[in-house]
Amino acid sequence: MKAWKGIALFAGGTLFGLWGIKMLCSKDAKKVYTNCTAGVLRAKDYVFSQATSVKENCEDIYAEAKAINEERAQKAKETEVDDWEDIEAEEAEAEEEKAEESKVKKASTKKTASKAKNESKKNTEESKEETKSKKTSNKK
Repeated sequence: MKAWKGIALFAGGTLFGLWGIKMLCSKDAKKVYTNCTAGVLRAKDYVFSQATSVKENCEDIYAEAKAINEERAQKAKETEVDDWEDIEAEEAEAEEEKAEESKVKKASTKKTASKAKNESKKNTEESKEETKSKKTSNKK
C-alpha cells in the first residue's frame, strides 16, 4: 500500500509539473510575463529618474551649503581682523589710562610729601616757639 501511495504521488507531481510547464509556455502566460516585465522596466526607469533628481538636488544643496560656509568664513576673517584691531586699540587705551593713573599717583604722592614737609616745618616752628615761650615765662 505504501508503494502505491508513493507511485501515485510521483505520477501526480509529474502530471502537475507537465501541466504547469504547458501553462507557463502558453501565449497568454507570455503576455502576462511581457506586461509584468514592461511594468518592472517602467518602474526601474521611474526610480532611476527620481534618483537622478534627488542626486541633482543634493548636489545643489551641497553647493549652496559650501557657498554659505565660505561666506561665513570670509565674514569671520573680516570680523577677526576687526576684533584684533579693537583689542589692540583697547590695550593701547588701557596702557594710556595706567600711565595717566601712575602720573596722578606720583603727583598726589609728591603733593602729600610736600604737605608732610610743610606740616613738619610748622610743627618744628611751633615747638620752637613753645620752647621760647616757656623759657621766657620761666625767666619772668
